[in-house]
Amino acid sequence: MTDDPRGWAARVRVIVAGQESKPDRLLPVLRAMQQEFGHVPREAVAEIATALNLSRAEVHGTLSFYQDLSEEPRGRHVLRLCRAEACQAMGAAGLAEAALARHGLAWGETAADGSLTVEPAYCLGLCSCSPSALFDEEPVGRLDAATLDRLFAGAAAS
Repeated sequence: MTDDPRGWAARVRVIVAGQESKPDRLLPVLRAMQQEFGHVPREAVAEIATALNLSRAEVHGTLSFYQDLSEEPRGRHVLRLCRAEACQAMGAAGLAEAALARHGLAWGETAADGSLTVEPAYCLGLCSCSPSALFDEEPVGRLDAATLDRLFAGAAAS
């Protein structure tokens, strides 16, 4: 990598070296990068590809496939609101749109203070408690406006 002001290349090499015993290292490397930096920097994709002897397309394809991986920095907290059929049938669309409007956010945006990123999810497997969400990977079922407002407020307070 030619433009590496934050030292991605060095960190990629260390992370890849720590995964050498695993036969399929790409996903563990991407997850380790996500864990360390809060995202997988676009600048690091070429270095990851080189280190794992993969094409940049293979790395990017995997990175873009998994919802929990991101090329963009996220907020300190991530709220994923389910958009699948069961949740939609229970009013999730209106609930989500109203909450986003109240808090001045759109899908995929991060609050100006960096506290919260709101993302769509397509089935969280919580259909029996819909509408549902994940807040920092913790499931939240039977969402209502008050619960969503508490999640937004809790993110802003921490």
